This record gives sequence, C-alpha cells and structure tokens, in this order.
Amino acid sequence: MNVATSNNLDVSVEAPGGLERRMTVRVPTAEIEREVDLRLAKVGKTARLKGFRPGKIPAKVVRQRYGGQVRQEVLSDMIRASFSRALDQEKLQPAGGPSIEPLPDDGAEHFSYRAVFEVYPEIKLKPVGSIAIEKPQVEFKESDVDDMLEKLRDQRAEWREVDRKSAIGDRVVVDFVGKIDNEPFEGGEGTEVPVIVGSGQVIEDFDKALKGLTAQQSKSAKVKFPKDYPAEKLAGKKAVFEIQVGRVEEKVLPELDEEFLAAFGVDEGGLEALRTEIRGNLERELKERLRVELKTRALDGLLQANQIEVPRALVEEQISAMQADAMQRLGIEAVDKAPPRENFETTARRRIAVGLLVQEMIREQGMELDRSRVDRRIEELVAPYDRAEEAASIYRTNRELMARVGSAVLEDQVVDYLLENAKVKTKSIEFKEFMA
Repeated sequence: MNVATSNNLDVSVEAPGGLERRMTVRVPTAEIEREVDLRLAKVGKTARLKGFRPGKIPAKVVRQRYGGQVRQEVLSDMIRASFSRALDQEKLQPAGGPSIEPLPDDGAEHFSYRAVFEVYPEIKLKPVGSIAIEKPQVEFKESDVDDMLEKLRDQRAEWREVDRKSAIGDRVVVDFVGKIDNEPFEGGEGTEVPVIVGSGQVIEDFDKALKGLTAQQSKSAKVKFPKDYPAEKLAGKKAVFEIQVGRVEEKVLPELDEEFLAAFGVDEGGLEALRTEIRGNLERELKERLRVELKTRALDGLLQANQIEVPRALVEEQISAMQADAMQRLGIEAVDKAPPRENFETTARRRIAVGLLVQEMIREQGMELDRSRVDRRIEELVAPYDRAEEAASIYRTNRELMARVGSAVLEDQVVDYLLENAKVKTKSIEFKEFMA
C-alpha cells in the first residue's frame, strides 16, 4: 500500500490484482464545513422564505432549511475535485469511470471514500524485428477470369424440365411431410419446394433421398437431423419424410452471345471486352482484399508479440458499441432482441488490445499524422458519390469524421512500419483460395 499526503489530501492506493486499483481518499472535515458555511451564507443572501425579507433570514433558519442539500452538493463537488487531484498525485490514469463508495466515519476530523477503477496497462513493446508476419503473394491467372465468367453464366442460368432421373446439380421440386415418432412437427412440411441436389441446401439424408428420382415419383425417406441442428427440438432426432416429386429440372447456361454481353453493359468489343472488365474488377477486389488482409496480419503479429491485459471497462464500452451497430444494421429496435453481448467479446478484446498497442507504437516511434495520406483517404471515401467535392467538404468540416479518418491513417502508418521492419515471409497462394 502506498500512502501519500499533499495539500491536506491523504491518499492510499491498493492493487488487489490485474489492472484494478482501490484508492482511499481522506479529506479534512474542516475543509468541508468551511465550504458548507460559505455556500449557506450565499444562499442566505438570495433565498426567499415566507415570513422573512430577502437577505434577512437568520443563519440558523438557513441551515435548517438548506443545510442538508448544500452539504450533499459540497460532498459531491469535493469527491469530484479530490478524485482528480488524487489521480494526479498518484500518477494514475483510469480506464473508465470509478465506482465511488463513502466509507464509515473514522472520526470527526476526516471524511473518507473509496474509488475503485481500472488503469491502463503499462506497455513495453517487443522489438519490431522479432515480429513474424506472413505476407500472401496471390497468383492471378486468366483461368480466374474464366471462373468468374462461368459464375456470371451460372447467375443467369435457366431451369428446364427433363424426363429422366435426377442427378447431382439438378433441381427437384417436391412436396413433403415429415414425422417424428409418427407425429408431424413444426417446419416438417413443404409444398412446391425447389431443392438443388447435392448443393447442401437441405440436411444430408434428405439430400441423398432426392437423387435418382423422376417426376411424379413418391418416396419415403429416413432422415436423421444432425446433433448441431439449429432447431434444438429437432437436433439428433430421427424422422421419416414422405416425398412427392413434382418435376425434375436441369440447369441451362446462357450462350456467350450478344444478349448475354448486353446484360453486362458490353455493346462493343465482344467477349474480350467483358473479360477485360472482369479482369479489372477482380484485380481491384484483390488489391483491396490484400490491403485488408495485410493489415490484419500485421496487427495480429503485433498483438501476438505483445500480450497485454486490457481494461474490462473499455471492453464493455466496445461491446456496447458493436452491439448497437449490429442492431442498427439488422433493423432491431427492441433491446431484448439484441444479439447477445458474448458474441462480441473476442472481437472487442482484440480491438482494444490492438488500439492500445498501436497508440504505444505511435508514441514510441514519434509518428505524426501524414496529412497527404489523409487527403488521399478522403478522396477514396468520397469517390463513389455524385458530388464528390461536396462530400469531401463535409468530411473536412466535421471534427468527428476527421478524427476517424486521422485515426485510420495513423493505424495504416503503423502497419506500414511493421511491414517494413518485421520479419516478413512471403507465401504464394492461388487467387481462388485467397478470395474464398
């Protein structure tokens, strides 16, 4: 326990473990009483009480009428001011607000309270040269353009009814009724349901039962629900499905003709023009994906080399922010329908830890914000807008938006520093595997 006295302020700090601190502050009662007297004197000059002229209320009456309220105000202000002084005195930096509890009187001379809070961790970064980062080197080939072209054809495919047995890749349109222990169950019935055989749209046993069927055929299939099936009431259960096939359809891909090209806005240049556009889009997507992946790997390397404890208060704040963002994106307003807080725990902890390490790296290396990169980032952000200059002006005149942009740019500067000075090992990877 560390005890210090300064300017009539007695402070003792305990560190029970981790980042938690318990600080006890003792303030002379005489200081409190002096402030109470001063405030009551001011109140007496302006208060209005029936039967007394303004400014002529006896001090005893003022104290009886306003003493309790004034004392609470003085104690509240005193705790706030003394807590700030005590932090400066003990050179403590709290991570989040304190929990403050008045302590039982220890006599007439002092008023005491205890403040419990967390502090930021002390960070001593490991040498950057000791950090290992694996950098993906993606091999982009013309076959990747071919694959994307086939995906585009697949997106515009049509289904044609056939008179044969169903095979993998065919679409089977079925009616079905399922029972467990000879009893129907919720969700076990469907009409005119299209299922692509072998695509994993339905559970495995049901999928297998659809192979080799013809139009108008009936089939009874035994189906076992997986143990990890989302509907808990059905997980691991055995069911029997009566299946009636309506029709069997095969996929017909469109020809690479003028109509197909026109659907993608290609009026001139033919197929090669479409391939050129596809190639450009894939290369831009790859560039952005590489940037994000490299940033993630660099920061992961920094985190793995510098394991730190993070303040719970900051984690809770981050979880709340992420939960609120998720609710907004999903259109959820009811608090009881919000995604569980534990869903965000791991990501929140990582964000806080990375943020603290990045701040320390900036401080340690004396990094300053690169204004030219800020300008480029704003240009990138507003590029999709019709009135890009107007959008850029909104960014530059909004302090909060500029702070976000500046923070992101500084983080990128840290990432660049890591990639330039860490142990970077290049590993080749195919485009399809990297983008999967």
